[in-house]
Amino acid sequence: MEISAEATDLRPSPRHKPLRQLHRGVLKYPVVRQMIRFTGVGVVCTASSLAIYALLRPWIDPQLANAVALILTSLMNTALNRRLTFKITGHRKRTQDHLSGVVVIAIALIITGGSLGVLHLLRPEATVAEELWTTTLSGFVATAVRFTLLRHWIFRRARHV
Repeated sequence: MEISAEATDLRPSPRHKPLRQLHRGVLKYPVVRQMIRFTGVGVVCTASSLAIYALLRPWIDPQLANAVALILTSLMNTALNRRLTFKITGHRKRTQDHLSGVVVIAIALIITGGSLGVLHLLRPEATVAEELWTTTLSGFVATAVRFTLLRHWIFRRARHV
């Protein structure tokens, strides 16, 4: 019985390398790759939200324009993070993922809205610049919470991609 040279070559082919061997440096850590993709999705969704708000604002109330922009972009954000950040494809659990995404967005709105409430409680005469700083800083906290909840709750089934 003769064994071919191909059958005795036990080295893995390059396309079968584990993910950790395909990436070098800090990119070998899945969380770093996810954070980079999450940031890209966040930039796209933030720009989209601002554009939707600007388009709607001449015709409707600012609170309603903001709510519509946030709802539309949060659906887009969850879909993009599902596909790009956490590499989940297909229809399995898609509706559940989006419903959970709404909970995460509500938490983010509580963080940012709550920070504005505290600002106005402590400084009723707060300027627009102070409001912007407050929402920006609390937005960073909300973003960290969002990433953590997406990674460890909603998309935990794909944490290591």
